[in-house]
Amino acid sequence: MEEFESSASSKKTKQVYVSTVISIALVLLMLGLLGLMLVHARNLSNYVKENIVLNVIVSDGAKEVDVLGLQKDLDTNPVVLKTTYVSKDLAAANLQKDLGEDFLSFLGYNPLLSSIDVYMKADYANNASIDKLTKDLQRNPLVKEVIYQKSLIDMVNQNIKIIGLVFLAFAAVLLIIAVALINNTIRLAIYSQRFLIKSMQLVGATKGFIRRPFLGYGILHGLLGGLIAVILLLGALYLAQQQIPELVILRNWVEFGAVFAGVVIVGMLISGLSTYFAVSKYLRLKIYNLYR
Repeated sequence: MEEFESSASSKKTKQVYVSTVISIALVLLMLGLLGLMLVHARNLSNYVKENIVLNVIVSDGAKEVDVLGLQKDLDTNPVVLKTTYVSKDLAAANLQKDLGEDFLSFLGYNPLLSSIDVYMKADYANNASIDKLTKDLQRNPLVKEVIYQKSLIDMVNQNIKIIGLVFLAFAAVLLIIAVALINNTIRLAIYSQRFLIKSMQLVGATKGFIRRPFLGYGILHGLLGGLIAVILLLGALYLAQQQIPELVILRNWVEFGAVFAGVVIVGMLISGLSTYFAVSKYLRLKIYNLYR
């Protein structure tokens, strides 16, 4: 009879531990998905900013060697990501392709000017940095004018700022929910062990001795839940990139790794702290309060 009761108790404990790990994993999965969304949103904003182009129109009659020298100077500028030299002939070929007809034969000459397409680094893709670079370029006698869409840059930066604030607010709310859910799950698991905790205390075990195995299991459950969540997140990433191949341009495994590590650490931290406070609560309770 005692063996049967011991076996039933052990089975019940294992079921509690399994359900605890699964609950933690699902909560961390939601948190990890939000983290991946934040990474993708940040990378998308950088991609958009770094594809805003400034057309530096070169003065007619400028020597190509001088223009290439200007391009080299721009490439060394700390705010510039990259540059592309577009010669008169290449500009004409691109325009012919867009128009679908040979306008050179009609005009009899090439009216287009050479230019340098300048792409800014994401951190400097704003009107203040671009205006400063534009003023510096306009002092150069090789430059006729600098063309860029100021309203587009304002709109992009404003929309990215709003989206970022919304994501951060949502992340804060979800983090609070995650902490609450994991904490409640741990408290329920410890509740089922409250008589064991009190029995150990009654036979003379110290509070530290009683807490130690529970903390170990709590941290282990957080680790296992985090690892399960990471596996599910990898599966979600794979499925998302299968459905939307364009997501490859936003892929950054270093940042993804940081999200995965954060999920595991958050799981272990919340689980460990929740276990500590839950065990401490039952250590303080009187015996008759355990039945309430």
